[in-house]
Amino acid sequence: MAFQPKQVYSLEEYLELEKRSEEKFEFWDGHVWLMSGASPTHNQIVMNLSIDIGSKARENGCFVYPSDMRIKVPSYPPYRYPDLSALCGTPLFEDVSGIGVLTNPQLIVEVLSESTEAFDRGDKFSYYKSINSFEEYILVAQHRPHVTRFVKHGDGFWINFEFNGMSDVVELSSVPCSLPLSSIYRGV
Repeated sequence: MAFQPKQVYSLEEYLELEKRSEEKFEFWDGHVWLMSGASPTHNQIVMNLSIDIGSKARENGCFVYPSDMRIKVPSYPPYRYPDLSALCGTPLFEDVSGIGVLTNPQLIVEVLSESTEAFDRGDKFSYYKSINSFEEYILVAQHRPHVTRFVKHGDGFWINFEFNGMSDVVELSSVPCSLPLSSIYRGV
């Protein structure tokens, strides 16, 4: 089905579009946009993270989901498509008009691009904070080795850590895993 752009969509129209399409769309306040293809660098970084986090998560009974997994974001409905999400425990899903949406991610990873970095660091992070189970946010730069790790402490207090050397190692707490930057940026 070809995407027919129009000015404003109802939530129901958006959900119907999502059910009928092979492509991914995001929705906010009546506006719908196509999640376009990613750069080779973006894809390589996401693949590296998926392999590294996925193998360690499986050893610990945790689950890792790729960018096609819809994540319910209460303050940014109906859902988002992060580059990677994970949790330890039982995944919980909600049916949103016939579409299964993960409600309890603990870890969310976004690989930054020039066009998304400000949003991913700012408003999108604020929206993700409305997910009760969300406790760790990883932002990965494409244009240079640089990872930002946000960890939730206490009642909504977030601590930020920066990593920018290829010998640096990001220790995840939500999903037991060590991520050397040399591994994250392998092949980039």
